[in-house]
Formats: sequence, structure tokens, C-alpha cells
Amino acid sequence: MADLETKKSTTEKYMTILTKDNFSIKQICESGQCFRLERLDGQRYSLVAFGKYLEIMQEGNQLSFDCEPEEFESLWRDYFDWEEDYGKIISAIDKEDAYLLGAASYGSGIRILRQDLWEMIVSFIVSQQNNIRRIRKCISLLCQRYGEEKTAVSGKRYYDFPDAKALAGATLEDLYACNLGYRSRYIRETAVSIAEGAVDLEAVRQMDYEAAKAELMKLCGVGIKVAECICLFALHKTEAFPVDTHINKVLAMQYPKGFPFDRYKGYEGALQQYIFYFDLMNG
Repeated sequence: MADLETKKSTTEKYMTILTKDNFSIKQICESGQCFRLERLDGQRYSLVAFGKYLEIMQEGNQLSFDCEPEEFESLWRDYFDWEEDYGKIISAIDKEDAYLLGAASYGSGIRILRQDLWEMIVSFIVSQQNNIRRIRKCISLLCQRYGEEKTAVSGKRYYDFPDAKALAGATLEDLYACNLGYRSRYIRETAVSIAEGAVDLEAVRQMDYEAAKAELMKLCGVGIKVAECICLFALHKTEAFPVDTHINKVLAMQYPKGFPFDRYKGYEGALQQYIFYFDLMNG
């Protein structure tokens, strides 16, 4: 905890102050892995995760989290993959691979978050044939209609992510009203599968990558790409390399003979995020 400093603001709210290289809350927000992380103003962002509300401010490599250090240590340090050395991952990139070096340099502040499994299942079902802005809106509507309303220490009111039982009890018409379209049936049937125990999420958390992916694909609306996203962004299976239209385009243009997966075993997911983000912002 040597990198951690705690201050009380003028409103008696704790702020946990830390410094970190290769960390950009802006890039993480824009990278398409978390849909309840939002920009408030300037360099200030809000996040709802695991039933908690958090605000984050960044100036250079200094980050301010509006929580006590105990909360940061017990939840957010792991959530933000704080201990991983992303600089080391970037430095291991083939020096002759100009494209990947450029993509990693451009998105060097991205980290692979350790998010809630159920939330990621729903989020990436929603993500199919969708864009980030619309996904955020759909998730926000689901939370407002089916999530528990809570109040943060600051007085900010927010909604927790709805559990499987809540979504299993929703009608298709109500889900359609959350702008989910054809995904409404997928979400309801998946929620029923989880609520009734047809797929055990606690068991999935203990599985290796291939077993977890196969188990997730038993859920309605979860194909290979969605299962790989869930494995990467919830289970932290960093060998996952989800392929969507952005990644397909880059692979065809930059790696016609195939991406060098063997060189990057164990952190393919971080490289996928650099590629995805670079193409998303510049494609």
C-alpha cells in the first residue's frame, strides 16, 4: 500500500489518491468492455460495479478515487487489475510489428477489468450488432427498471445491476421497451437458465478458459465471440481474443498470414483491446 494516500475533502468525503502508469480512465471508459463507466465532466468519471458507486478523477498519472482505502484495497484494486504490469506487456511486442506497437502505444492506458460475471453475460448479449452508445442506454434502462435503487455516501442515487431472478420475471414486452430488440428473448431465456440453476455461475468461475467458454455457450444468445468477451472481461481469462468486425478487419489487413498468437500466450486479451480501441477510434 506504499502507493496509496488518503485525504478528506472539504465535504468530509474520503479520497484515495494513487499514482499509476499505463492507466487511463478515459481509455478504459471508451474501450468497449464496461458500460457503466461514464464520463461526468472534464477528467471525472463515475462507475457502478458490484453494487457500489465510485467517482474517479485523473490528472496525468495521479488518480483520485472517492472511497476509503479499505474499500479500494478490498474491491477496486482487483477490479482495475492494479497489480498487472501493462508496460511489460507492451515492451514484449515484436519491434518489427509497427501496427501492433502503434496500437499499444495509442491505447497504453487500457486495462482488463475484473467485472461481475452475470453483468457481463447480459452486457455482451446486448452488445451484439450494437454500438457502445446504444449498449450504455440499454443497460441503463435495464438497471433503472429492474435494479435496486441505492444511495451513495455522497448522496448520489444510482441503480444496482438487476439479478437473474429480476430479469427472468420480466415480460418480453417490458424488455423490448428497454430498446433490446431481438436480444430481449435471449436475455429473458438466459436469466431463466441462471435463476433456475441450469447453468451454475459459481461453477463457471472455477473453470479453465475452454470449459468456461463451452459452458457459457449453453446460454441463449451466447455464441463464440460473446463467450470470449465474457471470459476476458469477467473471468479475466486473458488468453481470450474476441473477434468482431473491427478485429476481423485488422487481421485481414495487417496479419494476412495469421496473428502471432504463440508469441503472446497469456495476454492475448490485452493486445486484442489495443487493436480494438485503435481501430474503433481511428478506423
